[in-house]
Amino acid sequence: MIVDNALYRAGERVEVDCPADDLGGVLAARRPGDFVWVGLVEPDAAEMDEVAHHFGLHPLAVEDAVTAHQRPKLERYGDQLFVVLKTLWYVDEEDAVETGEIGVFVGRDFVVHVRHGEGCDLHAVRLDLEQRASVLSHGPSAVLYVLCDRVVDDYAEVGAALEVDVDEVEASVFSPARTDDTARIYQLKRELGEVRRAVMPLREPLRRIVAGDVDAVADEAAPYFRDVLDHLVSVSEVVEYLDGLLAAAFEAQLARISVQQNEDMRRISAGVALVAAPTLVAGIYGMNFDHMPELHWLFGYPMALGVMVLVSGFLWWQFKRSGWL
Repeated sequence: MIVDNALYRAGERVEVDCPADDLGGVLAARRPGDFVWVGLVEPDAAEMDEVAHHFGLHPLAVEDAVTAHQRPKLERYGDQLFVVLKTLWYVDEEDAVETGEIGVFVGRDFVVHVRHGEGCDLHAVRLDLEQRASVLSHGPSAVLYVLCDRVVDDYAEVGAALEVDVDEVEASVFSPARTDDTARIYQLKRELGEVRRAVMPLREPLRRIVAGDVDAVADEAAPYFRDVLDHLVSVSEVVEYLDGLLAAAFEAQLARISVQQNEDMRRISAGVALVAAPTLVAGIYGMNFDHMPELHWLFGYPMALGVMVLVSGFLWWQFKRSGWL
């Protein structure tokens, strides 16, 4: 559905006496130099067809905007742009990165954005931009800039939250307590994969805009996009760094499990030896041969018990000394 539909002139919002879903009424009030900014949330095909009719949107881009589940990209259709941005937000209780999507149509005198998912409060983005007339005066390019900037800022927040969780995993893996962090490491690597699929493909479209290869973006807006690109590169470096840390933590976890298993086997072997030595003495002494010299000896059993205790004590001392116990 259409959540907002506004006309802007010289960096200021122009109040038009018609409802938000009246696209024709707002367009009729447009003058040379004005632009229209339309916001939609999860529209169906019929709603998008109406918007496409008023603004002359390309059908392939319209199909992508309705279907969603697109990778971040920038496509040109004549004098129009279609930009796809992936939105991210972090659910700390589940160690999960949730994703959404924004499709942005940019023309000479209009911007249409289509949001899917709960991430990124675009109404707040609009209100913030309306307080910055100097930026908003750049027209549709300014809207595309603030949308990219807000999305990339959210990437940075997700990266910071993941960094905290990765630090927790590292502390747990190398703590004295016996913990199994394998499942959480795997979960965090999956979430980093979600972040990577949102961050990495967006770098090339922003580089094209910064380089001036996109005619639909005003030249004076390029420095703003350069700042967004710097932030995006920083986030991508954080993602790669965290992925490397998780890989190292996973290897350390496996090595630690192997060491713990070896320690357990040593303890089990030591316990078996402590039991086996007295059993050996008892087994040999307990054989009833008529020709055994100590068979009828009064102190035979005390001697056998003493030998058991001495052998077991000696083995215990050796195992303790070597760290097996």
